Amino acid sequence: MMFGHADDWWVPFLCPVLLWVPFGPFLMGAAGAWCAARPGWRPRLWSVLLPLVPVGVSAAVMVLPLDQEKRTEDLVGYATVYIGGITLLPRPLGYGTTRLVRAARARREPPPRVRRRGFVTVPSVPPEPGRVSGRRAVRGRTSP
Repeated sequence: MMFGHADDWWVPFLCPVLLWVPFGPFLMGAAGAWCAARPGWRPRLWSVLLPLVPVGVSAAVMVLPLDQEKRTEDLVGYATVYIGGITLLPRPLGYGTTRLVRAARARREPPPRVRRRGFVTVPSVPPEPGRVSGRRAVRGRTSP
């Protein structure tokens, strides 16, 4: 109790910390996939801002109060599991998985070339010579 107020004002900050344990890896994996799919500064900024509150609050709970002696084994375990395993590892896994899937799809099938005319999507494969396309007959080379 300090100045007539309770010291439990920081307890609502622990809610994101507890929710980060089950949902954090999925969110960071999605952030990594987003970074791989959309290059730019926004996905990278959000992959830094997203874990800022849960990791910052949990780190403050682990380190504070400063007058107590530090428990090195606990800090190493916290950094390995909470920061490394739950927060940092899923992002490169999501990024790498997305890049590998996109590379495999690009190698397996070339992207279809499509032109748009108004609201109708027309494939850009030229018609065979001599065939009628639309209103006009298409003239082309008959010899190779």
